[in-house]
Amino acid sequence: MIGAIAGDIIGSVYEFDPIKTKEFPLFSSGSRFTDDSVLTVAVAEAIMKGGDYAQAMRRIGRDYPNSSYGQHFYYWLMEDDVGPYDSFGNGSAMRVSPVGFAYDDEEEVLAESARTAEVSHNHPEGVKGAQATALAVFLARHGGAKDDIKSEIETRFGYDLDRTLEAIRPGYSFDVTCQGTVPEAIISFLEATSFEDAIRNAVSLGGDSDTLACITGGIAHAYYGGVPGGVLEKVKEILPPRLWKIAEDFCSRYGVKLVAS
Repeated sequence: MIGAIAGDIIGSVYEFDPIKTKEFPLFSSGSRFTDDSVLTVAVAEAIMKGGDYAQAMRRIGRDYPNSSYGQHFYYWLMEDDVGPYDSFGNGSAMRVSPVGFAYDDEEEVLAESARTAEVSHNHPEGVKGAQATALAVFLARHGGAKDDIKSEIETRFGYDLDRTLEAIRPGYSFDVTCQGTVPEAIISFLEATSFEDAIRNAVSLGGDSDTLACITGGIAHAYYGGVPGGVLEKVKEILPPRLWKIAEDFCSRYGVKLVAS
């Protein structure tokens, strides 16, 4: 979960100024949290309180209105009586990582991740993107080998994970759909040699960088057993204390290790 927030913060600088290289500073004066972090924390709080995902997203999200929400989601966020709007945007996948950390049964992860998506992103691709991301986190957290994670995601969801970043990168551009983001984010994790390398892979594709790195970061956190200490300190520095407290409480309750050994 902290890995997802770290990915969002690191990728934020390049969301509208994409790069096609892995050589970049992880943090800069422009690094900030976006809607990816806000909604990830909201999902975490909803899990802890056994409550309503839509209610948690609206309650927390409205307190951070300038976090780069998409237009349709912003309208949903601000209006209590608006239901799901058939979205297949990658917002369903970027906020779902807490599900993969909190639940210990594969079918429960799939069911709960669908619930987090369906409050707004109830298109089948929106649900699939959330489920694939949460399941990858779950499998990584439980010690799954990368080949096994790849095979399980391909079999269940039909994503093409045989492509390489080298092949994807030249023609890849900004894409806010689940089907154009989640497979690429998972491949960024699969090709990585470390947490930091996973984030660099995702950002280097030159797409929706904060969301790509957020999805990749959540899976990488689970697989590598935490994030580097320096990354954790920057997350604590940039994230508002209220959001950090919720994230920290979630990790404590579900035994999520913060710093990789």
